[in-house]
Amino acid sequence: MSDLSTTVGAVALRSAILTAAGTSGYGDELAGYGDLRALGAVVVKSLAAFAWEGNPAPRVSHSDEHMLNAVGLEGPGVAAWRARDLADLERRGCDVVASIWGRTVAEFAQAAEAMRGAHVVALEVNASCPNLESRSSIFAHSALATAEIVRASKSAELPLWIKLSPNTPDLVEIAGAAIDAGADALVLVNTVLGLAVDIEQRRASLGNGGGGVSGPGILPVALRCVFECRAAFPDTPIVGVGGVSSGEDAVAMIMAGANAVEVGTATFANPRAPWLVQQGLARWMQRHDVIRVSDMVGAVHG
Repeated sequence: MSDLSTTVGAVALRSAILTAAGTSGYGDELAGYGDLRALGAVVVKSLAAFAWEGNPAPRVSHSDEHMLNAVGLEGPGVAAWRARDLADLERRGCDVVASIWGRTVAEFAQAAEAMRGAHVVALEVNASCPNLESRSSIFAHSALATAEIVRASKSAELPLWIKLSPNTPDLVEIAGAAIDAGADALVLVNTVLGLAVDIEQRRASLGNGGGGVSGPGILPVALRCVFECRAAFPDTPIVGVGGVSSGEDAVAMIMAGANAVEVGTATFANPRAPWLVQQGLARWMQRHDVIRVSDMVGAVHG
């Protein structure tokens, strides 16, 4: 039988397949569709140090399996999540990766501090947020800003996974800055910038204008980002995310250089998607006599 376990730095996971932030809720919402303990971890929706209402409606537009969203990181805040939702995940016995965001370096620090002591295995730092201290440019588009929020998040005293954006030509440089600042792993990547137009109303389909594209079409983008960062940082743990909807997609992500894989938008079409991807990964490994996930990591690099 194939061994699906993996490690992301110091974090040991029972499976290489995780959920993705923003696609599986804050708690045990997916528990009715599969055993959460069987997955590597549940990655919860990004949380700030405060409650946030998000962007104006409409927030989501979709076409087939692709989705454009501008939800705007709506959430109850770290303290409310710890009081209300974390216990549900703890009762399920699954591993949890929390995710935080902020609009300033100080807000990242506050969210990280609020997460200190939480029963989670790692903290995913969502760097794809507007930086209000730099004319609303995105943190993940600046090496300096990314390094600053990594350092600010250390107060959580948890392994730090920095989630980066594909919407920059400087991804490798920014990833390097994050690693130098103390990030324990890279999460590659967030959504691709996009726009949908309501041609009958002659306006943007989403209330906030543009948004982030996710779904199968961004898989090649995510693979390229994982591939380039694995080549640049051969010893750095990488979690691949973006467009994964099958076991074969997960294999491709691992061969490009990912130690683990998150399943996101596919979950909206089928809430069992993380387990189906995991089963597909296991079947592929068995057909090809691959014993361990680690035997495939970075295989395309030779």
